[in-house]
Amino acid sequence: METNRIAGSAKDFAGRLEGAAGDIAGDAKTEAAGRVREATGTAQNLYGQAKDAAREATDAAVNYAKDAYENSGDTFHNGSQAIAKRVRDNPLGSMLIAGGIGFALALLLARPPRRPPQHGR
Repeated sequence: METNRIAGSAKDFAGRLEGAAGDIAGDAKTEAAGRVREATGTAQNLYGQAKDAAREATDAAVNYAKDAYENSGDTFHNGSQAIAKRVRDNPLGSMLIAGGIGFALALLLARPPRRPPQHGR
């Protein structure tokens, strides 16, 4: 837990007590000082909560990234095995698909580049 949350809660509580004491005693200066301390404590507590939330979000993101990194090899290996099985089961279909992909890439790469339209001629 963030120390700002603890200190902020303590200031908030002390400010409420001081404000209530000033209100009961009729001392406007003490009451105002208590309200200021209360507001400061509330702000410090909220700051601590924000830091805790940011730390938790960062930890969760790091754990997610670690899991994804650690499992990426397994995913690649499983995908490679699935493709190899498909090729073994249907070699002719696999060759036709690979040839079609190669033909489409050749068409895309062999096209002349587009020239912008020329104005004024």
